[in-house]
Amino acid sequence: QVQLVESGGGLVQTGGSLRLSCAASRIIFSINAMGWYRQAPGKQREYVAQITNGGSTDYANSVKGRFTISRDNAKNTVYLQMNTLKPDDTAVYYCYADFTVRFWGQGTQVTVSS
Repeated sequence: QVQLVESGGGLVQTGGSLRLSCAASRIIFSINAMGWYRQAPGKQREYVAQITNGGSTDYANSVKGRFTISRDNAKNTVYLQMNTLKPDDTAVYYCYADFTVRFWGQGTQVTVSS
């Protein structure tokens, strides 16, 4: 089992920045990959970014160049640095961890005002 707790969401103006955190209940080095999805009102959940236990990263085209995913193994935490935010980035952001199965966090709201 892996428990995930997200934090760092909030309200920000267009062009602003936020950093989301996802704290895991177990050593993340033992987790194959961790990442983020997001879900906007009335839309399907969409992939945002992923980082593997080897440190390889991957991003959705919509956030490439603006978002950066990173990890701190000592804190069992994965981060999503979001810069140059747009109203289209408004969504609930969910952290996930691929261990034996995929585990999900409870989500954190990000709202970007125009």
